[in-house]
Amino acid sequence: MLRFRFECLLTSVVCLCVFSVTAAGEEPKPNAKSPNIVLIMADDLGWKDLHCYGNDRLDTPNIDRLAEQGLLFTDAYSAAPVCTPTRAALMTGESPARLNITNHAGGHPPSFQKPGTNLITPIWLRHLPLERVTLAEQLKQAGYATGFVGKWHLSHRTRSESGSESKLPTESELRPEHQGFDINIGGCRFGGPPSYFSPYKIPNLEGKSDGEYLPDRCADECIDFIKSAKAEGDRPFFLCWWNYSVHYPFQAPCDLIAKYEQRKGPGIENPTYAAMIEGMDASIGKLLKAIDDQGLDKDTLVIFTSDNGPFAANVKPLRAEKGYLYEGGIRVPMIVRWPGHVKPSTRTSAPVITMDIHATILESANLKSDPSNTPDGISLLPMLRNESELKRESIYFHYPNYAFHKGNRMASAIRSGDYKLLKFYDSDSVELYDLSQDISESQNIADEMPDKARQLRSKLEAWLTDTNASSPQRAN
Repeated sequence: MLRFRFECLLTSVVCLCVFSVTAAGEEPKPNAKSPNIVLIMADDLGWKDLHCYGNDRLDTPNIDRLAEQGLLFTDAYSAAPVCTPTRAALMTGESPARLNITNHAGGHPPSFQKPGTNLITPIWLRHLPLERVTLAEQLKQAGYATGFVGKWHLSHRTRSESGSESKLPTESELRPEHQGFDINIGGCRFGGPPSYFSPYKIPNLEGKSDGEYLPDRCADECIDFIKSAKAEGDRPFFLCWWNYSVHYPFQAPCDLIAKYEQRKGPGIENPTYAAMIEGMDASIGKLLKAIDDQGLDKDTLVIFTSDNGPFAANVKPLRAEKGYLYEGGIRVPMIVRWPGHVKPSTRTSAPVITMDIHATILESANLKSDPSNTPDGISLLPMLRNESELKRESIYFHYPNYAFHKGNRMASAIRSGDYKLLKFYDSDSVELYDLSQDISESQNIADEMPDKARQLRSKLEAWLTDTNASSPQRAN
């Protein structure tokens, strides 16, 4: 059935392309050396939620093997401490501040004021506008077959100041199939699935049998897409698998929960959450095995990461979690495998951010950023190929919002070298940390290093101006 849907969509896409080619006189074709691209993004997976990142009480053999076959980033960051902004940044290559997609799509109502404070949340976009040129659209135009499986969360309709919906396309018209993807399995406005077991109650993903586990089903859909894409000939494919795992509701197979009940303790505070991580790992292993078994591994760039920190997990030695600009909210796993291009069993402490993934994928496909997008990322390809070191002074974050279930403070942040500065909007104060000495962000050294604090604050505020970043307003 999937192949039928894919072929029907592909036929219609080809017909449209032929018409435009005739008009323009030039047919877009992928470069002969363009790789297949598989982008796997977990949801709410923390930096310490994998065995290969130091949690030896968790079993994640497939992601561990991926790390052994590629490059592991110790200092990778999500573009935001919540999901929607990171996803939008990945699709466009622009920072959440520049996009004005700064909070998760559900979020608080417009002009929300947290009790006990005098700060009002700025208005933000809750969807990715159709006029934005996405990574999928660029790759599709270049001849790639494009498939999306999993969580989208970029199709909420934005509410006005009065709370009513603005005049926009319907939610279904904002889904992946209208943003450059040939197929869309499971992508809608949902931030989390109503259930991880069939029936899922996800609009475009019907269960095949009651009790079917969502990560396994998504892996099967990914494999079907790859097989269908390769059956069409030599076209490369772009597969975006944005896992619903390990976002709540916390649900996992009973045997895995029982396994981690026996390990409950430091590092395994929530056995069901731990079971979800292993369940996700097994489903990813399924896809990677299919890629290898079809002999596609050497021609396929695989990138694995997470959209933000964990919702309810032990993040030590990091501070805080999802919804915060401290390390626990934004430092995430990231692994890249590309045989023949990326040296296996390697690590790097170079600070990288979500928008770099966008730039890296484009360059790997011999494409440049679309002129309508302002690149906020840097291609990692030269570093991946060990041709040169990553040269960048700073990376930036902007979260002028409240996380839905959190007690976070509205803030912006900059990391420059080993130093990280956070600017808080409630008190107009800053905190400065030396991450090389204090990864837990426990010792604020802003008073000890006032010149460094002033320098980084100046750079951060200049970036906020450049991106036209929104700011919370003070109530009268």
